[in-house]
Amino acid sequence: MSGTGTLLRELRGAQKSSKGVSLYSRYVNRPAGRLLAASAYRAGLTPNQVTMISALFTFSSIVAVALVEPSWWLGVAVYAGLAVGFAFDSADGQLARLTGRGGPDGEWLDHVVDCAKMILVHSAVLISFDRFGALPGEGWLLLPLGFLFVAVLTFCAGLLREQLGKAAAGTVPAATGPAAPVSRVRAVALLPADYGVFCLVFLLLGAPGAFRAGYAALAAVHAVFLVAFLVKWFRELKALRAG
Repeated sequence: MSGTGTLLRELRGAQKSSKGVSLYSRYVNRPAGRLLAASAYRAGLTPNQVTMISALFTFSSIVAVALVEPSWWLGVAVYAGLAVGFAFDSADGQLARLTGRGGPDGEWLDHVVDCAKMILVHSAVLISFDRFGALPGEGWLLLPLGFLFVAVLTFCAGLLREQLGKAAAGTVPAATGPAAPVSRVRAVALLPADYGVFCLVFLLLGAPGAFRAGYAALAAVHAVFLVAFLVKWFRELKALRAG
């Protein structure tokens, strides 16, 4: 069996491109995922089993947000669960590429879990606001619904952009020449839209006012990113048709 160092080197070589990836995912989540993928490989786990471990951590944390009264301790526990779940979400794909055991079933399962967590995490915040939050006004209950709309639309539109782009790529000549360098400025700019950064807001659960403010600020930033992404993806797909 390969040593841990060898496994980590092989996993590093099997990484997806860093293009369009924030600094958090590049330097925190992916390295953590590599360690978890190496451990999963040694334990004989399949990529789909790793996906389900990710779901267990994530959904347990989300249920806690909905059912447990907010506190500093809850915030730490929720953040830890979501962050570990996110790292396992990276590990399943890395393990699939390392072992060659990936397939459409695994990709489908991964997307189902990702979509479910986006829907449930904002639904849990809505439930928590209604059950425990001394809200300044009932209008605050619309905030999680708006964030939910933005998150799901971004996810679905991005997934469609990826799939339609792949389909169109088969009908146009492949691009030649060296790949464009990964932009560090772009990686920094994408930090507010990174799921791992979003998870940090739950550390504020012990201070309801600060949590609402942080959550609202992230919702606004994600809405701005959604508009920018939609324009970008539409133009890219239109360019593929023209090419």
